[in-house]
Amino acid sequence: MPSRDPARRFQDIIDNIDLIVARTAGMTKEEFFADPDQYDATERRLSRISEAANKLGALAEELEPDVPWKNIRGIGNWLRHDYPNVLRETIWLRSAPHANAPSSASNVVARRARTIHPTSAAPDIHH
Repeated sequence: MPSRDPARRFQDIIDNIDLIVARTAGMTKEEFFADPDQYDATERRLSRISEAANKLGALAEELEPDVPWKNIRGIGNWLRHDYPNVLRETIWLRSAPHANAPSSASNVVARRARTIHPTSAAPDIHH
């Protein structure tokens, strides 16, 4: 069932993207893999992003058709149901500080959150 508060769901996505970016900034892949707490936290944040996208339902595609919502939702399913086959490399590639996708997605989602709920605390994201 879609969320009754889409601005909150968009904000959840922003918050978790920002945490991934902030916590992995300056890390190498080797450092990331050597830190099991950081790896687990990143995996959990990706799950939260996926869950928020699921709660947005079809509204997500209606409001932001250029965001790969199917893929965002899919990573949560993959993490939950195909756990033995989760590749650490994939988690790194989805969260690596060198990846432009997280900050780009965060900017799109932040704009949408402000559009849905103009008084939303959604910040301008400039990474």
